[in-house]
Amino acid sequence: MKHLIHSFALMALISVSVFTPSSTSACTGITVKPKDGSVVFGRTLEFAENLHSNVIIIPRNRTNSGIAPGQKQGLQWTSQYAMVGMNAFNLPIVADGINERGLHVGIFYFPDYAKYQPVSDQEVSKTISPMEVPLYLLGTCATVDEVTKRIQQIKVGNVVMEQMGGVPPFHYIASDESGKSIVLEYVDGKLNIHQNPLGVFTNSPTFDWHMTNLGNYVNLLTNNVAEIKVQGQTIKGLGQGSGMLGLPGDFTPPSRFVRAVAFSASVFPVDTAREGVLQVFHVLNQFDIPKGAARGDENGKTTADYTEWTSVSDLKNRLYYFRTYDDSTIRMVNLNSLNLDGGAIQTISIQGEEQIIDVTGCAR
Repeated sequence: MKHLIHSFALMALISVSVFTPSSTSACTGITVKPKDGSVVFGRTLEFAENLHSNVIIIPRNRTNSGIAPGQKQGLQWTSQYAMVGMNAFNLPIVADGINERGLHVGIFYFPDYAKYQPVSDQEVSKTISPMEVPLYLLGTCATVDEVTKRIQQIKVGNVVMEQMGGVPPFHYIASDESGKSIVLEYVDGKLNIHQNPLGVFTNSPTFDWHMTNLGNYVNLLTNNVAEIKVQGQTIKGLGQGSGMLGLPGDFTPPSRFVRAVAFSASVFPVDTAREGVLQVFHVLNQFDIPKGAARGDENGKTTADYTEWTSVSDLKNRLYYFRTYDDSTIRMVNLNSLNLDGGAIQTISIQGEEQIIDVTGCAR
């Protein structure tokens, strides 16, 4: 895998106005595929305000009622599959999660581009809000192919979300245990479905733009450039990493997309899903944003995105891992060990500070 562009080609062969936040969310998602046939997807969640997320477990056979524009009652459906994932604002919704069939769906911010579908009076009964898309797809689909069909049978309307002060601008990634991945984007009132052979995702602009932009980085190498000759003069590279010289290091979505592809495509293959989970956490360390590093100004007030939580989904084994800004300990929820027929939604708090362990006494 000398050039990153080689891996791009190989994987390709295999395979209304909305609320604008004071600071653009900077989420990043990647996929790795260990040798044991597992698929591991991981992502960061950045925002400038505390989303009050917790892990929730939603059982199968739950009745759901969607919201249509004008806060009207929309689509009503029964979840066939149970799911586990992160919510937001303590609501019974899933911003990121997996279901019992190994399907993952996640919300990513999509400001300045998201515009959902127009909804006629006759279509209200098959409409949901942007925040309900993962809840619907995880409850009714087992594979990416099913997601592709289901999402075209419903409407996603411009529904105001009170907690965010307007219509939230989202786009979505869906991946399954076979390794298939797609991106769902609503632009100018139309649903666009993109194949995602690299399993990488960030924010605005549109996904196809990001894929085209990769062409600006085909010079990147996984190996160092030892030296070059210039008019008889030998010029040697300075230390490790000369092959990646020019890799963008800022927090903008285009730069993070390129960096996410570079790192996820160049890491050494690992043998097991567990190793893949740890590998994804290591890669996502490169996208962790501390408070104050990415700032904006809104009406004279400084705002700053930060990495509120990072989640990693083992789609083959139905394991959901996470860590938070305040606690970098990796924690896990095993969907196989839960009562998936329970009637009520269960919650696991992710709040709390990290415990620093004093190992002084272990000295021998």
